[in-house]
Order: sequence, then C-alpha cells, then structure tokens
Amino acid sequence: MGNICRSPTAEGVFRYKAREAGLLEHLRIDSAGTHNYHPGEPPDARSQAYARRRGYDLSALRARHLRDDDFARFDLIVVMDDLNYFTVLARASAAQRAKVRRMLEFSPDAVARGLREVPDPYYGDAQDFEHVLDLVEAASDGLLVHLQAAWSQRSAG
Repeated sequence: MGNICRSPTAEGVFRYKAREAGLLEHLRIDSAGTHNYHPGEPPDARSQAYARRRGYDLSALRARHLRDDDFARFDLIVVMDDLNYFTVLARASAAQRAKVRRMLEFSPDAVARGLREVPDPYYGDAQDFEHVLDLVEAASDGLLVHLQAAWSQRSAG
C-alpha cells in the first residue's frame, strides 16, 4: 500500500534469492505502493531490522507510487493482498490484467492452506514481521520456479 513494509520486504527477499539462483541479471525487480503515502522514504525500520536478521538488506530501497508505465515495464505485478490486487486491477487495461498476481499464489504451502494475503505487519509486533518474512520467502522461492518454468517453455517453443 505505502511501500514501506511488505513490498520492500518482498523486493529485498526476491532480489536476494534471484541473485543466489544466478538470475538477478535477467530480471527487473522493483516495488511500489498503490497509495502515495511515503514517497522517497526508506522501508519501515522494523521491516529492515527483521529482514537484516535473515540476511536481507533493505536499506537502499525507497518508497514510490505505482506508475502507469509500470504496466508496460514489467511482465508481472505482484501484490500482497486483495485490496491492493483490486486497486491495481482497476488501474490496468484489460490486456494488462493478467500481469497482476497475488504474491501467495506462488507459495504452494500458502495455496494449500487457503492463504491469499500477506498481512500488513505495520501495526503488529515482532511475530507479525517474522510471519511476513516466512510467507515472502516461500512465495519468492515459488516465483523463481514459476519464472524458470516460463523461460523453459519459451526456449522450447
């Protein structure tokens, strides 16, 4: 929403995992908020602290608002919850709507458990920030698998 908790956490985690998989140079990874609440601000200090404990550095990230040209620049626009999903869909053209996906769609465990949303930890405690990291790590792994499968299909076709 404001691009200071969940989205930069997901960006940092996914960027790290893509680097570890040797795929970072093939990807354009960025995060943005659906609401322009915190433009130019770093991620929430708590998000940074909990991420840092797991080896993710969010310190260079800065909040920005989702722009119309993001729909052309990115193959996927991954959102954290239903409110953001429907907000982004409302801004997308009919042809761009297929690009909009929920983060937890890429986590087989979350799908099996019926989870659709990465909860906002902003008003929560340590457990909430850790839970977000758990969800985002699993979904990031699944997103990498998804992208690798898509690339394999393109190469084969």
